[in-house]
Amino acid sequence: MRAACLPRASLAAIAALGIALFLTGVARAEQRFPDVLKANVRAASDGKFDFDVTIASPYDTPSRYADGFRVTTKGGEVLGERRLWHDHQDEQPFTRDLHSVKIPPGVRTVLVQARDRKYGYGGRVVDIRLPGR
Repeated sequence: MRAACLPRASLAAIAALGIALFLTGVARAEQRFPDVLKANVRAASDGKFDFDVTIASPYDTPSRYADGFRVTTKGGEVLGERRLWHDHQDEQPFTRDLHSVKIPPGVRTVLVQARDRKYGYGGRVVDIRLPGR
């Protein structure tokens, strides 16, 4: 006696769904860093700038969250940094500011990058041109 079989197309669809669910889980598990979604900058005073930075951190929990962001030159020199002391689980994405970042006169563009409490800096970086330069 032969057992009832599903048509090949149905088996392929089930296999494809299983693979898609597996890969989605792998992609989430591999995300190690928060993303900077946007950054706004305005001139504050002589050579100093204020930043408003919007960050998304999908794994925000008290044990693992976006715990800071920084402003750097394209060469990697850190110009300013803000530490975040708690998770933002109920506020996603969230925006925080960083004031009076002194930027050398020759610098026209800076990078803004977020930090993960466990893994450090990484994720989506925003390249932003400084106003008036």
